[in-house]
Amino acid sequence: MKLSVGCDIAYEVADQATLIFNIEAMAGGHQTVLDETLTITPDLIAEEGTASQSGNRYRRLIVPQGLVKLRYEAEIDLQPLRGAPETIPEVLVARLPLETLPFLNPSRYCPSDQLSRFAGREFGHIPMGYNRVAEICNWIHDEVDYISGSSDTTTTAADTFSLRAGVCRDFAHLGITFCRALGIPARFVSCYAWQLEPQDFHAVFEAYLGDRWYLFDATRKAALDGMVRIGCGRDAADTAFATIYGTVFPSPIRVWANAPGADLNAAWTTDAISIAVN
Repeated sequence: MKLSVGCDIAYEVADQATLIFNIEAMAGGHQTVLDETLTITPDLIAEEGTASQSGNRYRRLIVPQGLVKLRYEAEIDLQPLRGAPETIPEVLVARLPLETLPFLNPSRYCPSDQLSRFAGREFGHIPMGYNRVAEICNWIHDEVDYISGSSDTTTTAADTFSLRAGVCRDFAHLGITFCRALGIPARFVSCYAWQLEPQDFHAVFEAYLGDRWYLFDATRKAALDGMVRIGCGRDAADTAFATIYGTVFPSPIRVWANAPGADLNAAWTTDAISIAVN
């Protein structure tokens, strides 16, 4: 599938500030960046780099007082690997690749140690495999209300579990937390999402099953096979689209993800979807 994705971001900077952005689509795996442009106004020097472990792409700007605008546009070829859910097993901790082990541990927004007793009682009896993670997503979708503005940057998965309300990042954090509590490596993914309404940066998660990372979205607000990965990490703290050091005043963000020629009425896939490099 060919997708056109991008965003417009603007900040009024009160005094000189350092801004770090993670808005560019990842390259590799089943996601190919065919073409992309990043326009910065005014024309500032942007230091760029890619994190060796995550593949996240960063731009660091030193911005003087005044207005700064960024426009990112990209054409993406997305060819996700599809699998039959019933054939995808969980992997015992003793056999997990060493690089997945950090994603078993509690993190800032995913205190899996605090919810391990509930996770074991609620999901421990479900046969191990892809469908157990799907049942975690079903529980979150049914039990947690999606309410804009119901959480903030301090909200953890434990808070979401208690409040039973949140937005996409909270749904992802709760899914990650339950998975880790059950011994399933899980990580946070920020993305551009085809068919998401209203358009915004979206948050989902990946669980390591079989021999690769598979995508999950407990919100059910976008098609799994239309996700363009931007960043991944332990939780949202590792994948912020903008990290700001200084005083700035943001303008409304515009995000888009279009698939020209795609059938908007096509049924969403029930396949297991993997996009990441393994």
